[in-house]
Amino acid sequence: MPDQALPGPPLRVLVADDNPVVRAGLTALLSVHADIDVVAEAADGGQALALATRHRPDVVLLDVRMPGTDGLTALPELARVAPVMMLTYSREPEVVTEALRRGASGYLVHGEFTTAELITAVRAVREGRPTATRSAARVSSSFGVSYEPKETSSHLQPVVSQSSMARPGRAGSSRRRAAAWLDFGLSSREVEVMDLIASGMNNRQIAAACFISEKTVKNHINRIFAKLHSSSRSEAIAHWLGTAREGWGR
Repeated sequence: MPDQALPGPPLRVLVADDNPVVRAGLTALLSVHADIDVVAEAADGGQALALATRHRPDVVLLDVRMPGTDGLTALPELARVAPVMMLTYSREPEVVTEALRRGASGYLVHGEFTTAELITAVRAVREGRPTATRSAARVSSSFGVSYEPKETSSHLQPVVSQSSMARPGRAGSSRRRAAAWLDFGLSSREVEVMDLIASGMNNRQIAAACFISEKTVKNHINRIFAKLHSSSRSEAIAHWLGTAREGWGR
């Protein structure tokens, strides 16, 4: 359930990520909050800069590695338009360092925060309060930036992992598989199907990849949606990426 809207005008957010399912998932999560308005979505840094100049958002959520103009390249100019929070899979210390050096106001990694923490972080960045995971907070000390990561029951952990190739089903999939089997009751086949959904495949492509019928894929998806408490593909993907862990059965 969305929390109660804060007083004042809506917080205007621009979401920049080259993966359309990630953009859709983040937009869906943010938009259910009455005080947050996703004003634009961008697929690369150049598009993000053009849209930020046009829409003047209060906060930009920016991926690191994107085709064309990447996030780090676009970051200095974006940071002059609005506060920028990196929201990415890249956790390498040198990437975190470069993002801070170029003006990032926050740094979060997919899979290591809850929906509530994401919303809180977005609001905090607009208010000028830097927000980051624990590793980014440690790196930030050399820049005189006081990041104070929250100690919560979720996994707010060190900043991100890897390149844009490390999408669902690659580097982070073994951790998600373990969590899915233990926490949410997904079968091994359902985990495989959910990884493929999150990678952007449609039902026909999933059926071909798993050597099963489209009807069987639909049956798996219905069971997955029920177990992840999701009513749409975008919502299920957002859960699978770890940005909406609240309310999942344990």
